[in-house]
Amino acid sequence: MREIALDTETTGLDPKTGHRVVEIGCVELINHVATGESYHQYINPEREMPEEAYRVHGLDNQFLDTQPVFADIADDFLAFVSDSPLVIHNAAFDMGFINAELVALGRDPLPDSQAIDTVTMARRKFPGARASLDALCQRFDIDIGHRELHGALKDALLLADVYLELIGGRQPGLELAGQKAANASEKTTVAASGEVREARPHAPSADEEARHATFLEKLSDPIWYRT
Repeated sequence: MREIALDTETTGLDPKTGHRVVEIGCVELINHVATGESYHQYINPEREMPEEAYRVHGLDNQFLDTQPVFADIADDFLAFVSDSPLVIHNAAFDMGFINAELVALGRDPLPDSQAIDTVTMARRKFPGARASLDALCQRFDIDIGHRELHGALKDALLLADVYLELIGGRQPGLELAGQKAANASEKTTVAASGEVREARPHAPSADEEARHATFLEKLSDPIWYRT
């Protein structure tokens, strides 16, 4: 199952008042585990950066003026996310900005049903508790010490870890590891000499069962006899 953890940085809080997207960060998840594949793009908003937004993400006009406009990156962005579910912290905000950019280009907006809102998930799981990304990272002991400013890709990576915790912690990874171990036990093994040997059968032989029974007779209340 493919999902995309997504975050944006913007010039402000409301696209309806002319604010624009300036950074998109996406992290690919397969079966809830980050694959290492990502999409990251800075975007020229074609407007001035307000001071209050600059203090959040540190992206200034001089840097953003050298970046492509949204129209030039739209195809690559849409190709990466495709129709995969989008894991977003406060989905209405990011979806609102991305869809405003798409609609301005005459493109179809992404459907709201494509988004998984981790703020909603957190509030259901921890009623009354703070549900910011920073607060959830603190709750789940996810390190944010390296993050002095917000950044779309940095926050998408943190969000991927938070999402994994919200859906049940590290168990998906443990299940994958267990399956790999099971698969490995079914394969042939290679001795140090390079000789290929078939995997040893794990069922005990009749002789082994007899010797085990003899051993149990020497024990007081062995656990093998308990039901």
